[in-house]
Amino acid sequence: MKKYRRLTILLTVMIMLVGVTAVFAFPYTVQSGDTLSAIAQRFGTTYQTLAQVNNLANPNYIYVGQVLEIPDDGTTPPTEPAPTPVPSPGGTYTVQSGDTLSTIAQRFGTTYLAIAQANNIANPNYIYVGQVLTIPGSTGVTPPAPGQPAPVIGGSFELGGQTQGFGNAGLMQSIGMTWVKFQHKWTPGDDPNVLAGRINDAHAQGFKVLLSITGANTYPVPGSIDFNSFVNFVSGVAALGPDAIEVWNEMNIDFEWPAGEISPTAYVNNMLAPTYNAIKAANGNVMVISGALAPTGFDNTTNAWSDSRYIQGMAAAGAASYMDCIGVHHNAGATSPTVSSGHPGGSHYSWYYAPTRDLYYNAFGGARKVCFTELGYLSGEGFPNVPANFAWAANTTVAQHAQWLAEAASLSASSGRVRLMIVFNVDFTQYGDDPQAGYAIVRPDGSCPACDTLRAVMGR
Repeated sequence: MKKYRRLTILLTVMIMLVGVTAVFAFPYTVQSGDTLSAIAQRFGTTYQTLAQVNNLANPNYIYVGQVLEIPDDGTTPPTEPAPTPVPSPGGTYTVQSGDTLSTIAQRFGTTYLAIAQANNIANPNYIYVGQVLTIPGSTGVTPPAPGQPAPVIGGSFELGGQTQGFGNAGLMQSIGMTWVKFQHKWTPGDDPNVLAGRINDAHAQGFKVLLSITGANTYPVPGSIDFNSFVNFVSGVAALGPDAIEVWNEMNIDFEWPAGEISPTAYVNNMLAPTYNAIKAANGNVMVISGALAPTGFDNTTNAWSDSRYIQGMAAAGAASYMDCIGVHHNAGATSPTVSSGHPGGSHYSWYYAPTRDLYYNAFGGARKVCFTELGYLSGEGFPNVPANFAWAANTTVAQHAQWLAEAASLSASSGRVRLMIVFNVDFTQYGDDPQAGYAIVRPDGSCPACDTLRAVMGR
């Protein structure tokens, strides 16, 4: 009886196997411009199947460099095109899908401007698949091998300013500023070329450009950030040739990131890492700065994380591998940056320059320097009053404002821990519940006491 039972079971299993088609999978690496639907169509499957096989919770979110498993029903997967032979400098190159002038230039050890000039390309952002480019002589730089991580961009301390209309470029240069910061409030569907004019204008006037790219919506609703669209937009911006990009802004509070979804791990995995990879693929010379956090001790997990807990979480999630510099905001000081006590607001580290700087620097064990993407001191002098939420700055004079900015620049330069300090701000004019003009170095009467103090420490 047992013998027949075993035979019956064996026959049943064999019959079941006859009706089952074995499904195998092969890998595919996501390229610039890919969507899950396009990949599915290419391999004769559906985006729902790809999402299920790869455990993708959001089929709208994939990123350049991501490896997907493609289910195979027994047909032979399309072969990847053979890599285009790399000519020696001075030869020609045929444009492939996903190429930009910047990535081609990096591959051959030249610059995108040199290639544009050699090929009479009026708009370096426009090249097309199949176009044959003449590659001018090499600059002597050996391009990184394919797949090799982009080098971390180092450098000594530099000073810059955030400006509203960039009408004070000469003044900025006179006090030793070599960087200008612009902020772009991104929404899905934005064209990267909207920033081309600002980048080109700043470069033409001798400035390096930092673009802070964050969301346009305040108090965004859960699930509203389209990560894939953001990554694609920033990739397009990187190809325009800015010198640095800050990836989002104050994502530890629900004013900038959806309540209930605030998470350093989610930020690193869903935004910082794929954006870093996309930026480096488009233009390896761009310095990637992590989004600066809102300096706060408030922490209820749902609406806010303290910046201390959040930055530690970023470090644990591996953020150091996906940034060249640590973004930091310090804009609530009401004491000299040389001290660590005496602030009207209390003893929390965020009120003071050095404790804030060292918190972020030490979170990564000194592996990355700090970039102050906003550093400023509020003075209500010359205005009717200081808003109630900024009462801690009620007694700060313009003279103190000027002196403290200079001291912060001096401390940053001498610390060895700071790569960049962006003064917030140069010439904002709004003054109300958000008293931005009170931070400006150009005061309402047109004077600029901070210009004199900064010139002194910058050797101008």
